[in-house]
Amino acid sequence: MSRKKIPTIRIGIVGGGAFCREFIEKTLSYSKKFVNGARIVAVADPDPAAPCMAFAREMGLIVVSDYHEFYAPEHQIDLIIDLVPDEAVFSDILATKPVHIRLLSNRVFRLLWNTVTMQEKELRDRTKELMTILDGIQDFIVVITPERKIVEVNRAFLDRMGYSRDQVIGKTCHEIFQNSSEPCGQGDIVCPLNEVIRNRRPNQQVLTRMDHNGDLRYIEVTLFPIWEGDGKISRFVEISRDITERKKEEEEMTRRLERMVEKRTRQLEETHEKLLHQDKMASLGKLSASVVHEINNPIAGILNLLVLIQRIIDEGSVGEKEIQQFREYVHLMETETRRISRIVSNLLAFSRQSKLTVSEVNLNRTIEKALFLNANLLRIHRIKVITYLDPNLPSVMGSEDQFQQVMMNLISNAAEAMESTGGILTIGTFHPPSEEKRVVILVEDSGVGISRENQKKLFEPFFTTKKKGKGVGLGLSVVYGIIQEYGGRISMTSEVGKGTTFKVELPLSNRKQG
Repeated sequence: MSRKKIPTIRIGIVGGGAFCREFIEKTLSYSKKFVNGARIVAVADPDPAAPCMAFAREMGLIVVSDYHEFYAPEHQIDLIIDLVPDEAVFSDILATKPVHIRLLSNRVFRLLWNTVTMQEKELRDRTKELMTILDGIQDFIVVITPERKIVEVNRAFLDRMGYSRDQVIGKTCHEIFQNSSEPCGQGDIVCPLNEVIRNRRPNQQVLTRMDHNGDLRYIEVTLFPIWEGDGKISRFVEISRDITERKKEEEEMTRRLERMVEKRTRQLEETHEKLLHQDKMASLGKLSASVVHEINNPIAGILNLLVLIQRIIDEGSVGEKEIQQFREYVHLMETETRRISRIVSNLLAFSRQSKLTVSEVNLNRTIEKALFLNANLLRIHRIKVITYLDPNLPSVMGSEDQFQQVMMNLISNAAEAMESTGGILTIGTFHPPSEEKRVVILVEDSGVGISRENQKKLFEPFFTTKKKGKGVGLGLSVVYGIIQEYGGRISMTSEVGKGTTFKVELPLSNRKQG
């Protein structure tokens, strides 16, 4: 497996004195190729005759008199090392540098540099250690031995975590980071040192650690191994940063997003219910005219029979023959009254905005109800109805009210497609052997058909091919939504001038078991 290439860190040095030249010379002397991923590219000093300035020019480095030029994008500086003892320079750089450029202070750098011994082997090893630190410099620096002892830390770590140097140096990392006498990795905590040893490469992860007050902090940790000549690890260099505030902001943002999603979901559910009811009212409006005629006819008949009975009574000639006529008249009035009651009850049930109740639904009975409500509309348009309803059709789980709304829309659309010429409406229900887990409803008309261009947009909300005042384009989009809600499918085939067929497939997977 190939190792991931570490991006180059471009370093700019502020202060062109003798220490700068010593640092560059020794770095080049002991590391023919400056530590992987890090390279000194520029030196800044107001004195062009400073010892390191001339040397830097010879080495082909960028030389500037004002360190503020390091901020220019073309230099691509990632890290500034301050070698000027004047604290004002450090403060100015800290205040003016772009946020993406890291800064290593003179005091911290000299502390690390002074740990390097003058012996060649130790100098080479410590230079590698220092350069590894520079390779991934972040907020905190902690140097740990293979025995898990902390041997060096920087000021940023001490200040942020609330420790003094004496409290940290010589203690084990798990004592400081987790307030535990046992090494990490015994429970849920993943020890980055173990990961480095196991994989033999740097490890990066986000861990939770305790600060001096026992408060939990989120720390982004990058751990680098320093290898000895015999292949053993001599040190671990940990570069880390406190991301507690960022984590808190992310968690708060997540909570806000969850609340927004919940609110939006409620709004969508309410809108969906309103659209369902609006579509239902539109269908009810279409039925109104035909239903008025459907009710007026039996009422007129009942009224005529009552007038006739009253006239016979007034004539005073009520005999056995007249009583027999009265019985026939009363029977006719009862039949027509029950028919009116049935029409009104179905209309009220269909128009009611009731809560959805999921139960076993007999689709054949639902289709018959929808046909009954549309009977006069179909008769007015001279439409013949043919039904093939499977008597053994299994029930499906769902809302009878919603399924009736589906059939009302499909029947109403079919009637309107044939209103000018009349035609045949064929409705069938099936439970194909090849589709044991599904039932199928087919609604076929012999109307005008739908153009190929309009077929693609047929189920879109507010799309309609009807004349103005005939509809708002909600019917089929509502039908599509209801079928999808129950895990079903609806498809359509049509040819202009030859009619349209809608196929509804509903699953039986959620059906109650006997």
